[in-house]
Amino acid sequence: MIRLEKFIISIAEKANWVSAASVVIMMVLTAADVILRFFRMPIPGTYEIVGLLGTVTVSFSLGYTSIERGHIAVDFLVHKFNVKTRLAINAVNNFIGMVFFGIIAWRCVLYAQSLHKVGEVSLTIQMPTYPFVYGIAVGSVLLCFVLMVEFIQSLRGVETA
Repeated sequence: MIRLEKFIISIAEKANWVSAASVVIMMVLTAADVILRFFRMPIPGTYEIVGLLGTVTVSFSLGYTSIERGHIAVDFLVHKFNVKTRLAINAVNNFIGMVFFGIIAWRCVLYAQSLHKVGEVSLTIQMPTYPFVYGIAVGSVLLCFVLMVEFIQSLRGVETA
């Protein structure tokens, strides 16, 4: 089980680097577009590319954010419970999140397949949009695996937060 946990953490870290690279590309592209607008040479499709890269940024950072406890959690009440109750609450939350993001991944795959089938592209630069929807599915599946590990840890009595 420890090897599986380390493998999932490793994949989440790599996905987070993809997310970080996406932010850097968005930043450079936006800055270049603003600068080039002064010379009346804007970069066509900047708005679309930044929007599509935003999906990469968010979806590929989900797993690592969960590992690092970077998400918003209102747990001031939960910390007042005993360890066994906290573990049970964490297990239920992780299980519900795992199911929820599993459904999101499944629906994203179906949606991406339909976008690919009809040939959906962005308006300005005619870039296919389905790969980005598949990216959302990949990020959601990665989060499912992270939540699965946390769920198993809660069942084993390991408090993660």
